[in-house]
Amino acid sequence: MRTAPRSLRSRLTALAATAVAVAVAVCAGACWFIVRAELLDQVDRSLRVPKGPQERAWIDRFCTGAQPSAPQQPLPPRLLLQVIDARGGVCVVGGTAIEVLPADRELALAVAGARTVRDGASADGEEVRVAVQSLGGGLAVMEARSLEEFQSTLAALAWILAGVAAVGVLGAASAGRIVAVTALRPVERLTGAVEHVARTEDLGTRIPVEGTDELARLGASFNAMTAALAGSRERQRRLIADAGHELRTPLTSLRTNVDLLLRSEDSGRPLEPAAKRRLLTSLKAQFEEMSTLVGDLLQLSRAGSEHARRTEVAVHEVVEAAVGRARLRARGLPIEVRLEPWYVQGDQGALERAVVNLLDNAVKFSGAPPGDAPGDGPGGAADGPGRAPERGPVVVRLRGGELTVRDHGPGVPPDELPYVFDRFWRSPSARSMPGSGLGLAIVAQAVRDAGGEVALENAEGGGAVARLRLPGRPAPAGGI
Repeated sequence: MRTAPRSLRSRLTALAATAVAVAVAVCAGACWFIVRAELLDQVDRSLRVPKGPQERAWIDRFCTGAQPSAPQQPLPPRLLLQVIDARGGVCVVGGTAIEVLPADRELALAVAGARTVRDGASADGEEVRVAVQSLGGGLAVMEARSLEEFQSTLAALAWILAGVAAVGVLGAASAGRIVAVTALRPVERLTGAVEHVARTEDLGTRIPVEGTDELARLGASFNAMTAALAGSRERQRRLIADAGHELRTPLTSLRTNVDLLLRSEDSGRPLEPAAKRRLLTSLKAQFEEMSTLVGDLLQLSRAGSEHARRTEVAVHEVVEAAVGRARLRARGLPIEVRLEPWYVQGDQGALERAVVNLLDNAVKFSGAPPGDAPGDGPGGAADGPGRAPERGPVVVRLRGGELTVRDHGPGVPPDELPYVFDRFWRSPSARSMPGSGLGLAIVAQAVRDAGGEVALENAEGGGAVARLRLPGRPAPAGGI
């Protein structure tokens, strides 16, 4: 049966308690072994086997013929002492006898002063610590001390350390719980905000951000994400509203013309051939205008991530191709071109369409009468500054990553310059000219996607000049 997943708070608490438990266990174990080694060393130092010239006299005094005897002065409590020889004799000087191993008798044959310390047992089964030292001549002295006190001390220490470890683990669990609750409070706020957005679709929700740690960065990122989504939704809403507004006029005109054709046929009074042809020509032009408008809307509705893969683009080649397309619609208007090599990272199709839009607008308004104004691009009012003669050339320059497209039209009134790149914006005096008001908006989006900048300003001597700056290099990547 599957168990319900534990919360992040409980997992952090368990993780903190486990980590502290392991650390306490390691420290307690290390402490126990260090204390054991120190106590055992103290026991070993307390085993003092007689040394010096008095050894033989000591043996003659207490172990004549290797027979048990008693020392004149009592031994310290819990101390066992006996003398052995290599042939198997044993002289117990004090306490009970100590278990003799073959290695002890071999040590009796070693040079005087050779010494070993080991664990052993007395004759009554008590665990002792034994020091064996050779006296030379086949004799050795064995001194032992009971380990009962040593073992009881270690047992008490083990219980103390276990208690400390248990208290430490409980304290760690409590502290981990407090830390988890405190640390996860911003996460809970973020979770609540996300759930609120998912439930209500309210993208205006914001999380208070305090500090500069990872959780603060997470909150700031969430706020930036909701702000970006809110902006995207607002742009979509505005695009839909503007598109509906712009489509209403051509759709109404189309319906009116179609109704007129139907009424003429239904009433039995068909239109004159010339009038019918004009009407059909108008219908075709309106369909073409709607197709262009729909294509522009699709271009603008695509997010930057949906554009074609960014590749290295030769801007001078893109401009040259766009100029070729613009000359087909220029109707004899001269286009002066001077290009220098420039390479950028971007979408070649989008950049070419942006340049084509700039050239089409420049061609449209270079020969426009002074009263015309911008549809999708430059233009001006009748009293615009610096009016130039009709049919002035379009001048295209690409130098150092800056593309300029200059026309010789009426120019742009200063109060209209801030709006020329807005979607569906058209100068009031240019409403009668072809265009949807999306051309320069497409230019601005393509340039922004490529990491560049675009601006429109009035040129000295009349007309307007569009400046398009793109980050790049004068040679292809890896080229000379």
